[in-house]
Amino acid sequence: MKKISFTLLTLIFFTQINYAQTAPALFAHPKVSAGFLLGYTDNIGGNVYGTISNFSYDVPLSLRFSLGYTITDAGKPLDARKVFINDATNGTPEESGYIWEFRLDFTYPVKLFSLNKTNIIIGPRYSMFTGNFKFIGGNEFFDVTADQWGIGTGLETHLGISPNMSFVVAAGFDYYFQSKLLGHDTAYSPDGQNVNPRQGYSYQDADDAVNQPKYEFRIMGGLNFNF
Repeated sequence: MKKISFTLLTLIFFTQINYAQTAPALFAHPKVSAGFLLGYTDNIGGNVYGTISNFSYDVPLSLRFSLGYTITDAGKPLDARKVFINDATNGTPEESGYIWEFRLDFTYPVKLFSLNKTNIIIGPRYSMFTGNFKFIGGNEFFDVTADQWGIGTGLETHLGISPNMSFVVAAGFDYYFQSKLLGHDTAYSPDGQNVNPRQGYSYQDADDAVNQPKYEFRIMGGLNFNF
């Protein structure tokens, strides 16, 4: 009995050694890349990003973090003034707007025609919109802001330039959920819980007056660098 037990233990020991030498590692060697994209994102914009890939030998999934900035139309100055400030009409209206955007993307390789490296992209987004309205000569200057969650998807293709650099072409679509709009001392919420609203105006009026993100089509190009 002791000989049988010793034989079984010896067999298990050498089997485990052999498995350890041939089994894949639990984690592959992660690769890091970074890059930038410029192009159309509701208006002129761009983003910088970093990607971690090959962190699992089972699933060819990559994780990407991006920071974006877009110059945009703030909205309708006269309507924004009525909804957030008052019904005055004096002064020459001016407007400008911008969006800061944080993106988390999961990228997965797909086969597209004869292109060697194409990824499908999907993930959450968080945007911070600021619309600035001025009425020159009317002494009215105010911002309208909105912070929103969203979700987006798209495709990107990498065209090799060198072993460590590629040209990237990307297209996608983002959708943002409604959120509170803040301007001066007034706030309008999608659920109707407004703060100091102007008489006769609702969230829908505020939503129509400013150009916070709702949905965006993205067509961009840039460079990707592998490290």
